[in-house]
Amino acid sequence: MASTAFRVAARRLSQQSSSRAPVLLRQMFEPKSCTYTYLLGDPESREALLIDPVLETAHRDAHLVKELGLKLLYAVNTHCHADHITGSGVLRSLLPGCQSVISRLSGAQADVHIEEGDSIRFGRFALETRASPGHTPGCVTFVLNDQSMAFTGDALLIRGCGRTDFQQGCARTLYHSVHEKIFTLPGNCLIYPAHDYHGLTVSTVEEERTLNPRLTLSCEEFIKVMDNLNLPKPQQIDVAVPANMRCGVQTPLS
Repeated sequence: MASTAFRVAARRLSQQSSSRAPVLLRQMFEPKSCTYTYLLGDPESREALLIDPVLETAHRDAHLVKELGLKLLYAVNTHCHADHITGSGVLRSLLPGCQSVISRLSGAQADVHIEEGDSIRFGRFALETRASPGHTPGCVTFVLNDQSMAFTGDALLIRGCGRTDFQQGCARTLYHSVHEKIFTLPGNCLIYPAHDYHGLTVSTVEEERTLNPRLTLSCEEFIKVMDNLNLPKPQQIDVAVPANMRCGVQTPLS
């Protein structure tokens, strides 16, 4: 459960960012699950966080944090993933002081639980939490405080979206989440997804509003498409989901 201090800070989302040093951003890739992990930091305070770390690449991420002279405050998860185990637990061990973070609605354990409207601060910057359920009930999108970047997890992918046929997914809910919580952002806001299977790294709100082949459909058409994807079950789901329900608490690898 989040501390009172975190709750107080979470409601003070700054609308300003200094022009002296823009946010530090590094996009990293894990090939087995095609997962993107994002490192964001404040170059002045050296405070940083990671979004969607993966177990197999946690040591790589920790090395980069140390190499850049950053202090990792949080290992943040956009949702309870089914295709990989989070690296939060290993990062808590490798980088003392790092806390695991996930939505309260995910039902997963973590050091900090977040909800709609909360913000996660690192130095002069902050990520606003926007609930974007549908892929899972606990999915969230993180928006940088100047609305220049959105980290959409599996809710919105580049020219696609997360599936809705397991983990209490709901196509109707996902459709409305994306249209109401992500597509209302400025058109030039950069979209950074949790996965990409075609080698694409970034999109924009305007591109997805106009070019996304699924989410430009009507809601009823979208539901029909999502109900007939007939995709195979994720290979790691039986291991990943139970582990991720203990988000950041599982025993680290040696």
